[in-house]
Amino acid sequence: METDLSFDDFLKVDIRTGTVTKAEPYPEARQPAIKLWVDFGPELGEKKSSAQITAHYTPEELVGKQVVAVVNFPPRQIGKFMSEVLVLGAHDREGGVVLLSPDTPVPNGQRMS
Repeated sequence: METDLSFDDFLKVDIRTGTVTKAEPYPEARQPAIKLWVDFGPELGEKKSSAQITAHYTPEELVGKQVVAVVNFPPRQIGKFMSEVLVLGAHDREGGVVLLSPDTPVPNGQRMS
């Protein structure tokens, strides 16, 4: 079911770039996941997210990686972990999630434009 989205509606979605500062396995999650702490710069600070990205990433390789996330959705309880932002990705052919990230470093907190 497709619904048209106005440009004003799109502008309400706050999508920003941040850098992963910490990542841990989340074995208690229903689906394999990784807990992320992402620095979105001085305006937003560090936010947490749970992401089902284990097909392509380990926690160790995520630290220092820039990611793109929706930062203005309400927090969501994922098991015992409160996810504050939605990290964005796309599914590969096998269904694994590949994170969206800038191909050149940008300042943390930059809005998508």
